[in-house]
Amino acid sequence: MPLRFSLTFLLCCLFLTLVLKPLFSSALGGFPALIEVTLEELETGLEAGEFTSVDLVNAYIARINEVNGTLNCVTEVNPDAISIAAELDAERANGTTRGPLHGVPIIIKNNIATNDKMNNTAGSFALYGAKVPRDSTLASKLRAAGVVILGKANLSQWANFRSDNSTNGWSAYGGQCYGVYYPGQDPSGSSSGSGVSSAIGLAFATLGSETDGSILSPSEVSNLVGIKPTVGLTSRSLVIPISQRQDTIGPMARTVKDAAYVLQAIAGKDPHDNYTLAQPWDTPPDYVAACNFSSLRGKRIGIPRNVIDPTQEPDDTVIVAFNAAIETIKKAGAIIVDDTNITAYALAQYNNGSNENIVLEADFVSDLPGEYLSMLSYNPQNVHDLADVENFTHNFAQEDYPDRDTAVWDQSLALGFNNTSPLFWAAYQNNLEVAGPQGILGLLANYSLDALILPTNFSPGLPALIGTPVVTVPLGFYPANETVVRNMRGTLVETGPNIPFIGAAWSEASLIGYAYAYEQRTQTRNKVQPYIVPSTELVDVVGKGNGNSSMPMGKRSLKSFRNYGSVRRYEMKRSVESKRYFPSKVALKYER
Repeated sequence: MPLRFSLTFLLCCLFLTLVLKPLFSSALGGFPALIEVTLEELETGLEAGEFTSVDLVNAYIARINEVNGTLNCVTEVNPDAISIAAELDAERANGTTRGPLHGVPIIIKNNIATNDKMNNTAGSFALYGAKVPRDSTLASKLRAAGVVILGKANLSQWANFRSDNSTNGWSAYGGQCYGVYYPGQDPSGSSSGSGVSSAIGLAFATLGSETDGSILSPSEVSNLVGIKPTVGLTSRSLVIPISQRQDTIGPMARTVKDAAYVLQAIAGKDPHDNYTLAQPWDTPPDYVAACNFSSLRGKRIGIPRNVIDPTQEPDDTVIVAFNAAIETIKKAGAIIVDDTNITAYALAQYNNGSNENIVLEADFVSDLPGEYLSMLSYNPQNVHDLADVENFTHNFAQEDYPDRDTAVWDQSLALGFNNTSPLFWAAYQNNLEVAGPQGILGLLANYSLDALILPTNFSPGLPALIGTPVVTVPLGFYPANETVVRNMRGTLVETGPNIPFIGAAWSEASLIGYAYAYEQRTQTRNKVQPYIVPSTELVDVVGKGNGNSSMPMGKRSLKSFRNYGSVRRYEMKRSVESKRYFPSKVALKYER
């Protein structure tokens, strides 16, 4: 089975990523197919009374229960989802809607706090049962927009900031998440469950978080549009952190316009997150209106070829697709400026420097207690800093230590300083220089560019250092006869790369426009379908009177995830089924 490519846009970054896209009928029994339904189709049906928000929640929960035992992508279902949907249906019946997302179910990553009956664990039992004093700002914004927060998505534990030898998509709390385009597929990370859930229609869309690649990479391998916003466009308040300087939260959806609708709902200033106060406007731009077929016309797009690392042997299939994408962008009216390369110093630091690790480690030591643990209203495991979390992990069997190490934490604690140290500041300033004047921002200014493009495998790092954004869009596929390549533990089949556009801070609207213009000309997502797809559709639930199904389904899912022994046995069984896995030539790279 072929792998997929996709096109990604950053805030001043547009990327093409390798992804796989399903083909499905646009309607079943007169209803839209949930694996490909758009927001505008959902809103049309809700407004016409063809189905209700309760129907949507019931259908999505049934779909989760069909596949979750195989994919481990959702850690829990909101037991109040049905009652919330009913309240939103009542508002609609009374002539009140909160916006285009009114009554629409979305799944959020299990590091985004909600002040309800769901847990927020970052995939660790260290935070199981902990309570927050209020919703995260993002959850509050979603509710204000009329969204039904349907559940929490599995993730690479601690957003891939614990181990040097774990696997993408594994967490103690959620088990091993798998991708949907080949049995045993590496779902990438850390927003693994968010990508899988959106890809096969377990919700309308999902939220992921990114520090360096964690929205882009899972979107790539799940054949999605993913928007990694500028750091500060969306609030991080009560989102379990890694680094205040690099963390950002964004949507993962099946179309550019749907992702833009979600971004519109969550963007904006927040007094709880001072980075958002740097936004150069009081009201964010209209990201949906930015979806213009002609957006690429007259735009200058640069290609920094020296960032494509020859030591990583970029796959010929990817380079061919990358070059074909360039031609498509040309035909859309863009001006391609090739060999717009970053400086030799920036390239050396980008490939071999340690300053990003220093910044992340020092920030994590400070931000985990300062921005999250200290704010818990109930902390049953009494974890108050990174040392406490590590001690818990070392002594709680289901955390799978020492088989999965805590090397990232060991290094963070051994660093000997936090983000108040002058040593930290020197490393951070170096990052800003490398990715700024000598990297992305220098290229944009010196060549009068609107964006940059690269294969996505080489794209997240520089934007991460300076907090600029990205949008990924499906591009193409590996051929069916590619050789299987596994991860270092031999338990997952790895996936292929992307092609990105890179730009400047606060330029999401432009990048969304470029992504939309490319998407509309290619429609790559429609060319290949996942190997596993739930069968429940709206036709199966509308009028069936199953409005009380949420609670038991949620409980059944939680019970299965807590059975850690079964999860590990299942993972090991899957790891030996070598002939069933699909291929990639891209080396393992943890995305955070």
